[in-house]
Amino acid sequence: YMTMFPHTPDNSFMGFVAEELNETERLFIQRDKVNNMAVVYGKDASMWKLQGKENVLAILYRYMEIHGTVYYETQRPPEVPAFVKNHGLLPQQELQQLLRKAKLFVGFGFPYEGPAPLEAIANGCIFLQPKFNPPHSSLNHEFFRGKPTSRKVSSQHPYAEQHIGRPHVITVDFNNSEEFEATIREIMKLNVEPFLPYEYTCEGMLERVHTYIQNQSFCSPEVPFPPVNSSWALLRGPFTPVPDSRILIWASNVSSLSSWPPLSALRLLSSQQGQSCVEACWTEGLICEPAFYRFINIKEAFSALDFQCEGLESGMNHLFPAFSAEHAECSLQHDPLLFSCAGSSSKYQRLCPCRDFRKGQVALCRDCL
Repeated sequence: YMTMFPHTPDNSFMGFVAEELNETERLFIQRDKVNNMAVVYGKDASMWKLQGKENVLAILYRYMEIHGTVYYETQRPPEVPAFVKNHGLLPQQELQQLLRKAKLFVGFGFPYEGPAPLEAIANGCIFLQPKFNPPHSSLNHEFFRGKPTSRKVSSQHPYAEQHIGRPHVITVDFNNSEEFEATIREIMKLNVEPFLPYEYTCEGMLERVHTYIQNQSFCSPEVPFPPVNSSWALLRGPFTPVPDSRILIWASNVSSLSSWPPLSALRLLSSQQGQSCVEACWTEGLICEPAFYRFINIKEAFSALDFQCEGLESGMNHLFPAFSAEHAECSLQHDPLLFSCAGSSSKYQRLCPCRDFRKGQVALCRDCL
């Protein structure tokens, strides 16, 4: 599947193009910003039903004029407080003008991962969003229940939180009034410039799509791995350690294999118990790359990571390959369709195929172009 944001590497990140400002527009925006103006994210009245929103809005109203763009036909939606200036559903151009004046764009927790926060940041707004503790998932939240995903969503917009971050994106606990108010006071003192990640520019998207077209193939059969006549010189197999690191890389003296991304980008590590490969890779400044799973789904990978396997099995579980410390058992993945970067269990340490990425273009590794 192609996704709007790189929220799980089990899918390909297609993205979209957001409007990129020229230098004159950037100067006008910085000149015309209203320091005490906030716009709330949510054009449907149901999005304003955040538990405790009254307290959040009351605190915000002490410092800022609050604007909304909630759709209505005849009567003002009762969910929108009277002190909020509701413009109704705006055409895109008028919404852009509103965002260019506002200093703050506030999310109430839903919708998840929409394009509006990116557009607001591109127009010079600070995006303030709630932190989810515990993270939302199919185990604890109705929106994700029944969906075939093991993702744990830490905020309304994880991409903005992780890949953009401060000062353009601030993620806080909306249930903590003191923290929320302190954050508003901090925002009042901040001055930020319009910002758009390269991967959401026209050039960035064309670069990504071109690389996919040139290199992604879902039709050609993959070359079996390991090769039938392979013989590793060491128990570590085709992996070699990075000095002063727990990370392993593909050994340069191993015969080259056809792969995209190229194997030069592979970084093998193990997760902590209860940690997904997405999280394990990210803690090392890397991205989990499911295309590499077939290269680490071998018994030598366990040896290379110093796991002592008293038993070795092959099973069908989206967490495999993984090591069970309780039983000292190593489990390989039997069904390649179940390879997944998401998902975690307190019973397992997962084997994680990570890769580096280009700054501003997380879909591509440094050697991918």
